[in-house]
Amino acid sequence: MILFINACVRKQSRTKRLADRLLAKKKQEITEIRLEEFVFPPVNEAFLQKRDRLIKAKAFDDPSFALARQFAEADEIVIAAPFWDLSFPASLKQYFEQINVLGITFCYTRDGFPKGLCKAERLTFVTTAGGDFFPEEYGFGYIKALAQTFYGIETVELLRATGLDLDGRDPEAILDAALKQ
Repeated sequence: MILFINACVRKQSRTKRLADRLLAKKKQEITEIRLEEFVFPPVNEAFLQKRDRLIKAKAFDDPSFALARQFAEADEIVIAAPFWDLSFPASLKQYFEQINVLGITFCYTRDGFPKGLCKAERLTFVTTAGGDFFPEEYGFGYIKALAQTFYGIETVELLRATGLDLDGRDPEAILDAALKQ
């Protein structure tokens, strides 16, 4: 199963259109998570105490861990998130705060380093930007570090289309070229 994490909010999202083109080439079942439909609980003291208590009791079947279990069991992950303000929408960060669960998506080695527990071997991060300024260390760098360091997903790819809002550019041609790469 491919888990498609959709952080796009615009009805005519170019990031979503690019992700849809990528997903159309896949042969597996696709499960979509539309982040705009979630109201994530705040990560505060009460949230952390509850999570820590459940982890200590190894109560991983608790409903609060459903997203983490789903992420850990996916065969492949595709994330669609527009490049906003040098990063991605806040809902995607909130999603990661929900799925970073010790004992489900990662564990620690005896040396204290994270070890991934996720089944997926590939994660593709799909994004678009109006301009050409796209430092990878911001949004994509964070995703790649989490995937490889915490989740154990070795292959992390970036599918991006930039410069979509610049005068004289053809956004459709840019999207087509990005997909061909």
